[in-house]
Amino acid sequence: MEKGKHAIGERNKFRRSGGILLHPTSLPSEYGIGDLGPSIYKFMDFLAENNQKLWQILPLGPTGYGNSPYQCLSAFAGNHLLISIEKLLDQGLISKIDCKIEKPFSSEFVDFNRVIILKNALLRIAYNNFTHNRSEFESKFFTFERENQYWLDEYALYMSLKIAHDQTSWIEWPDKFHSRNESAINEWRNGHLREIEYYKFIQFLFYHQWSEVKLFANKKNISIIGDIPIFVALDSSDVWSHPELYHLDEMGNPIYVAGVPPDYFSETGQRWGNPLYRWDKMKENDYRWWIQRVKHVMKYVDIVRIDHFRGFEAYWRIPANEPTAVKGKWIKGPGADLFDRIKKILGDVPIIAEDLGVITPEVDAIRDQFGYPGMKILHYAFDQDQHSSNKHLPHNYHQNFVVYTGTHDNNTTLGWYNSTSQKTKDYLASFIGSTENDVVAKLIRLAWSSVAIFAIIPLQDLLRLDESARMNLPGTLTGNWQWRFSWEQINREKVDELAIMSEIYGRCASKDN
Repeated sequence: MEKGKHAIGERNKFRRSGGILLHPTSLPSEYGIGDLGPSIYKFMDFLAENNQKLWQILPLGPTGYGNSPYQCLSAFAGNHLLISIEKLLDQGLISKIDCKIEKPFSSEFVDFNRVIILKNALLRIAYNNFTHNRSEFESKFFTFERENQYWLDEYALYMSLKIAHDQTSWIEWPDKFHSRNESAINEWRNGHLREIEYYKFIQFLFYHQWSEVKLFANKKNISIIGDIPIFVALDSSDVWSHPELYHLDEMGNPIYVAGVPPDYFSETGQRWGNPLYRWDKMKENDYRWWIQRVKHVMKYVDIVRIDHFRGFEAYWRIPANEPTAVKGKWIKGPGADLFDRIKKILGDVPIIAEDLGVITPEVDAIRDQFGYPGMKILHYAFDQDQHSSNKHLPHNYHQNFVVYTGTHDNNTTLGWYNSTSQKTKDYLASFIGSTENDVVAKLIRLAWSSVAIFAIIPLQDLLRLDESARMNLPGTLTGNWQWRFSWEQINREKVDELAIMSEIYGRCASKDN
């Protein structure tokens, strides 16, 4: 294979490292939501100064109902709510008068309704100013438009229609748009050129700003770990533009939906509601959509975590008319065939396999065949199977894993400990010697001292925050994805402990060494 085709896989070799899980929305900002402005650079400086080499984020796509980054309006587009207002000010695309805020935003949580109104209004102003003076940005914008045409055209068209139809799902649009009548679509496109260009322009702004963020991170020897959800939302440009790739009926409604059976999080399982892929159709066109998706995300991150890796071996198929995930069935997925194709086209993509849940030897075999690190969660090491053979206990895994105290779907470690059973607390105490004097610190040390190639903690654990700082509670629709921190919460003593641990346990080597 030509050298250029190995570029993705060769630009990040896994080295023993540690880092922080924090989605950009959780960063401080006066505009109501963490964004790609000053705080994100301050955070990367913070990581570098304290021996942290990894920064893990959640999916960066534009969120729909519920504001979940795992239910996005596109698998390719970026979340325009993350666009930095400060950078637009610096570029002269908006003025200080435009972004005057009458009532300060909360520094503790994202008020999505207010943020959406503010950001959308400011982005409209930025676009209007761009159309009146294109000279500074036009060349870069046209280059971006051309290079991303394979997804951008459909996304911008979809968004223009969605907004025109009161943001309803494409399932509810008039039949001529719902079924993509060619003449109707062409007429709409020709009659709404400016609106369609607006959605392309804000994608240009997002990816221009994110590219600067990634460049800065890499200069600091920080690797960004991105996230690809296995499934896409029904209400997305992906499903609307390629309905033949999904199990849909004649009206576009899902025949089956995705989820997982009853587990640690829920007695009735999780009914996610995503439409399921027609893997036979995906295979017929050589998994082209998946190849494009992975290639796209790898332009903007260094490593990618693939969510619900288990679903590629077999996925939980739930009849769409079932209200819970209980009456589902395991159906074989593409297995190694998909990853063989990804490797052939893109080289050895640096992938982390989210292999949590009901895992079979077949899932492990696919993960190990391609050398993908799996995941271990310390919470699960003590409150599930309380036995020395528990696979999440550090003595039971090898180097090719990523160990977490918890993830965005878990309680914070302090919240977990405060709410867990006395039996679990006793077992934890017997394992680590004592649970007195900062149990969170002891679990972080357990992760950092483990053999796992990567050790990562949510920022909430570094800050010793309780369950009020939880990012997501699986199976619930409200109150998630809102948590934010402030710089005043940073405890210098706790941060210094982590920096020293990274040095002691060999997790701060430069990528250049």
